Amino acid sequence: MFISPQGADASTASTAAKSALTPTAEPLRHMLFGSPNAVRTTIQTLHKRGYAEPNDWSKPVATGKPNEVMTILTKRVRLER
Repeated sequence: MFISPQGADASTASTAAKSALTPTAEPLRHMLFGSPNAVRTTIQTLHKRGYAEPNDWSKPVATGKPNEVMTILTKRVRLER
């Protein structure tokens, strides 16, 4: 027979309360469209500001428009509940 230790209910309630306050991470996708130079400069600027590493972005892909590429960054952002 299982006998719950004293204070088990308080511990469980505390864990539930903590999980309700714990921030969750949610994916967020950034897309850049522009000339290769403008896209590269923007990625470098975001890196200098500490937002994302340059290697986290996808390789630039031609969009079919003259002198335009597109790159994507998927980042997990923390949300407070």
